[in-house]
Amino acid sequence: MIPNKGNHVKYGEKLAEKSRKIKWKQDPEAVKADILLVAVEHFANLGLSGARIDEIAKQTATSKRMIYYYFGDKVGLYRAALEWVYQSVRAGEADLDIDGLDPVESMRKLVQYTFDHHRNNPHFVRLISIENIHNAKYLEPSKMLRDRNLKAVDQIAQIYQRGVDSGVFRAGLQPIELHWAISAMCFYNVSNQFTFQIGFGKDVHSPKGQETLRETVADLFLHSIAAPA
Repeated sequence: MIPNKGNHVKYGEKLAEKSRKIKWKQDPEAVKADILLVAVEHFANLGLSGARIDEIAKQTATSKRMIYYYFGDKVGLYRAALEWVYQSVRAGEADLDIDGLDPVESMRKLVQYTFDHHRNNPHFVRLISIENIHNAKYLEPSKMLRDRNLKAVDQIAQIYQRGVDSGVFRAGLQPIELHWAISAMCFYNVSNQFTFQIGFGKDVHSPKGQETLRETVADLFLHSIAAPA
């Protein structure tokens, strides 16, 4: 049920594009994906307490009864939506075409991918922000999430170690810290977009501003881990 592996999923656009002719007996996985596309938007906009299964069902190709059949209850659907958006970003990372690139370019592509994914998927950022308000208690039982996140850190670790071995990255850094730094810069760009615009104007979030910021974020990160000249 991973959405568009390797691509930047725009949930709002997918909601408008997807077919409503899915038959649950013929393709239950497609039905679940259909439900999750709608659920992601609802939970991101309204939170766990504000979202309603009735409203989610109205926008899907299935029924309220089938939502409960697949996901148990609203909390089960909310947790599945969280896991689903995490699967999306992790699948895209795993699908990056970085084989054969030098460590600097590999790391740059990873930073650019994260920036683009978050920018193109504001529902991902909102949903994760909502779960943090809940102290991540609904994600805490998710073994799938931990397993996938470990793979993401392993990917950074491999790129970083190649850079250390070739003398372009400084030694002594922890891969989990590198993952944190990339996530922090790219997440803030979306999570604080509107308050930032109130305080500093909209130039940074214009199309041109975002393209410039994308490269600045990559440059800043690479500079921070570069080996001394």
